[in-house]
Amino acid sequence: MPPTFTLRAKNSLCRAPLPQAECCLRAELASFLHMKGSIQVASGRIALTVITENPAVARRLFSLFKSLYGMNAEIFFRRKTRLKKNNIYLVQARGEEQVRHILNTLGRLDPQGNFLMGLDKKLLRRRCCKKSFLRGAFLAGGYLSDPGSGYHLELVVDYEEHARTLIRLMKEMGLKAKAHRRKQSHTVYLKGSDAIASFLQVIGAHEALLGFETTRVAKDMRNRINRLVNFETANLNKTVDAALQQLEDIKLIEATIGLERLPASLRPLAKLRLAHPEATLKELGAMLNPPLTKSGVNHRFRKLRQIVAKLVP
Repeated sequence: MPPTFTLRAKNSLCRAPLPQAECCLRAELASFLHMKGSIQVASGRIALTVITENPAVARRLFSLFKSLYGMNAEIFFRRKTRLKKNNIYLVQARGEEQVRHILNTLGRLDPQGNFLMGLDKKLLRRRCCKKSFLRGAFLAGGYLSDPGSGYHLELVVDYEEHARTLIRLMKEMGLKAKAHRRKQSHTVYLKGSDAIASFLQVIGAHEALLGFETTRVAKDMRNRINRLVNFETANLNKTVDAALQQLEDIKLIEATIGLERLPASLRPLAKLRLAHPEATLKELGAMLNPPLTKSGVNHRFRKLRQIVAKLVP
């Protein structure tokens, strides 16, 4: 099965270089931890774990830990099962001292060392950091529909407060996002091709944006061609129906009173239609002597229709 557009977008984004600024690195990692992170304690050992189904995302997380803290995070792999359709990757930072240091630099510990649930607003003071945070949110819990079938992007989070934060950040980037609750989660979403293209631009997904725009242009062109074809087909059907009606009218006149009893202005046109049933009004007008415009030909056919109306009781 070919990869989904979401998977292609995330993989291309993970291939992009990490931000140069340390504040942006922290914002992207904080976004991951806020959405997919957990603290685990087993046998007296503490570990900070981020779960993903995408190996490219797992590698980017590894790189974030390495760049920020000079540490080699551990990556564990779990194969898909009947309950889990995809493989699972766990990226872990172990050790109480190391975990506390990470949480402290990301604003998740108070001065007494207690864990804080909310997001540290200091992480999002700069515009570049806000973009990095949105990038992390998309990599952690984003979905992007194939632009060939529709335009829909969403970020799925666990808490309403987090959803409001994402909406606020998008608004600051000129994006009008909305949110709705879905069972135990909250979904922040964007509709419309322009909004989604702008979001991809904001988070630095340039390769995905190029693919998105290419598909969008092809789709728009295909729709435009279909509209033109439908329009031309409808016009052709109307032309054919009108020609058949004209033939019926003329044959009825011929069978009842005869074409010779038609006014001199209508007689040549009636004979031409019988001789050229497939001709357009413009072509019939060009055959007349003197030639007649399309509008003039149509007017004379209406005159023939009025004669038929008097012949039919």
